[in-house]
Amino acid sequence: MVFIDEAGFYLLPMAVRTYAPVRQTPILSETLTRDHRSVIGAVTADGRLYLRGADRALSSKDVVRFLKHLQQHLGRKLLVIWDGSPIHRRAAVTDFLASPAGQEMVVEALPGYAPDLNPWDTGAWQHLKHVELRNISCLDLEELHLQLDLAIDRLRQQPALIQGFFQAAGLAL
Repeated sequence: MVFIDEAGFYLLPMAVRTYAPVRQTPILSETLTRDHRSVIGAVTADGRLYLRGADRALSSKDVVRFLKHLQQHLGRKLLVIWDGSPIHRRAAVTDFLASPAGQEMVVEALPGYAPDLNPWDTGAWQHLKHVELRNISCLDLEELHLQLDLAIDRLRQQPALIQGFFQAAGLAL
C-alpha cells in the first residue's frame, strides 16, 4: 500500500521564525518568481519514502514513470491511494493502468473533502516545508534541488517519523 501525492517547492523562503529587536519587524527581501520544483512522492506504512521531481509542472507521463518506478522497488501488485487530482485522470495514466503492467495495481482515490486522511497532507509535505526547509532561502533552482534532496535524505533516515504521519492521519498501521 502506498499513498501518492504531488507538491511544489518554490524559491521563496519558508520563514518560520525570525529574531529581531522588539517592535522592529524583520523584512525578507526576495525576488518574486514562479520557478519551482515539482515533486511526486509515495509513502508506505512501514516508513519508506519514494520521490521524483522536475523543475517544471508534472505531467501525466511523469505520473506513469513514477508508478513504474514504484513497481520496480515495491513489486507489481500495489494498492495506490491518491487524491482526485486531474493529473491522475489523464489519458496516459488511465492507459497505463489498463495495460498489463498497470492492471496489477489497485487504485483508490481519497475523498475530496478529507485531505486530513492523507499522510502527505497531514505530515510529510508539512515536515519537509516547515521543518526541514524552514528559513532556507535558495538563489536558484539548482540550490533548491540540492536543499530539497538533503531534506528528503534526512526524512528517509526517520522511518518512525514517517509512520507517525500515518498515525496523525488516523490510519492504523
